[in-house]
Amino acid sequence: MANRLMSASDPQRSATVLIALIVSLCALHFAQDIAAPMTLAVVVGVIVAPLMDLFNRLRIPVGYSATIILIMTLAALGLLILALEPLLWRVMDEIPRIRHELQSLIYDLRGMIRGLDDMNSEVQRALGGEATENSSTEGAASALPSVSDALFLAPVIIGQVLVFAGTYYFFLLTRLEVYSALAKRIGGVAQSSIIQQRFKTAETLVSRYFVTISFINFGLGLALTGVLMLLGLPLPWVWGMAAFLLNYVLYVGPALIMAGLLLSGLVHFDGLMVGAPFLGYLSLNMMEAQFVTPSLVGKHVSLNALLVFVALVFGLWFWGPIGGIVSIPVMVIAAALLDDSVVRRTVGNNGN
Repeated sequence: MANRLMSASDPQRSATVLIALIVSLCALHFAQDIAAPMTLAVVVGVIVAPLMDLFNRLRIPVGYSATIILIMTLAALGLLILALEPLLWRVMDEIPRIRHELQSLIYDLRGMIRGLDDMNSEVQRALGGEATENSSTEGAASALPSVSDALFLAPVIIGQVLVFAGTYYFFLLTRLEVYSALAKRIGGVAQSSIIQQRFKTAETLVSRYFVTISFINFGLGLALTGVLMLLGLPLPWVWGMAAFLLNYVLYVGPALIMAGLLLSGLVHFDGLMVGAPFLGYLSLNMMEAQFVTPSLVGKHVSLNALLVFVALVFGLWFWGPIGGIVSIPVMVIAAALLDDSVVRRTVGNNGN
């Protein structure tokens, strides 16, 4: 009798969980201005957790440690923004020239298509059919953001930065208490130690993943800087830094760099040299993606490529750029929390 009641309640329980999940996702999407920076803060806090442990071993108080790491993180973000500023202004200055080059390319392609249409019409007349004329219309170019748009977005960005900083600081300050409370809530007193170990394993895996990817991205940016210096493209170190940063966002980041280098080649070079920056980065990116990253990252984290792509697309659709950044670390954390073999393997490696 009890088994019947339990089996009868299973569909109802599953439906309740599904409805709760859908409602939670809708709420997170609706509140993305708050939820996205908070999630990013937790992910960054998990990444720098080993640094907090180091400060703890040095007997530095937790409050001071969290404050030092917060200041270091905000300073690093500020330096990156200042370093990328020349690229932003250079792109703004080159937009009219880029638009002219693109219009010339579109006119050439349109002339080629019209030539094919004329040939098709002649063939149709020769076969006794009626020729149809295709008319093409030009789309209006999207205007650049105005000063008023920037002033309107400034309070939102400042608010997100404050939400990120506050969540980041208090997560670093109380992360162990948070892990303990969640462990007792999920598994009770009996399983709390195991679940806390999984949280620590997730921290280790995410930190290793981030450090390894950071070294790989730094090498990619350095190599791209050297290639662009040999080609004579302006601001090669800025392009290298952009490649270093955008490579954290899988698929989308490299695509943006390739598109930017193709446009930059159209502006600064002629003939076959137009595609040289694009092909140079494409070669470097293929070597990094096919050989370097699998050999280094695969030692610490092994994720299904389809799941990574789906998580990235969902994250970009759900929260925009922040979603693309946090999607992969969240997947690594979820894998560490759900996979018992990951916990045993990590504990065994630490024991050795």
